[in-house]
Amino acid sequence: MVHLGNDWDSILQEEFQKSYYLSLREFLKKEYEHYTVYPAMNDIFNALKHTAYSDTKVVILGQDPYHNPNQAHGLAFSVQKENPLPPSLKNIYEEIEHEFGISMGSSGDLTPWAKQGVLLLNAVLTVRAPLANSHKGKGWEFFTDAVIRYLNNRPDPVIFLLWGRDAKEKESLITNPNHVILRASHPSPLSAYQSFFGCGHFRKVNECLSSWQKKPIDWKIS
Repeated sequence: MVHLGNDWDSILQEEFQKSYYLSLREFLKKEYEHYTVYPAMNDIFNALKHTAYSDTKVVILGQDPYHNPNQAHGLAFSVQKENPLPPSLKNIYEEIEHEFGISMGSSGDLTPWAKQGVLLLNAVLTVRAPLANSHKGKGWEFFTDAVIRYLNNRPDPVIFLLWGRDAKEKESLITNPNHVILRASHPSPLSAYQSFFGCGHFRKVNECLSSWQKKPIDWKIS
């Protein structure tokens, strides 16, 4: 039984009983038994554990976890402490530095964002090392779509940051006019110069939150 420790437990209770999830669970049992899989089993749901449904202010959508050792820990774009910044995260930090005129630190652990209400959700929550997208199409997409639908149904507004083609495919799930959608290219070095650099998303998020009388996000990571 998955225990998230906040209001997601009751919201997702039925989701964890659905046939697709039970099949996914059996698949994951075999994967973790026979292969190296990231993140560690106890870290799979960290995004939901750190950011309760009622606390979610912002959603940043990623694709799937990092597939190299000691990186993934259940938060999209985030890496465990003491690890070099991956290229996409470097570009995210560069955009924040440009928008706010601050200097980001060397840690790529984005847990401080999660604790402020930024849901760092990958579309697929596990991956077999060292194969990117190796758990795509196994059932996680149904689960993360459900998470987005529950947030979409919430009257309290949420800001969705959709970076890149895969994230933008989730846009059809966001139909509630209360919410805000910000779109840009993926921060990967292959596409960051298309529309990610200069997007101003982090400042726009804080402007929206302030207009809703909510506390802005402190984006600085030391």
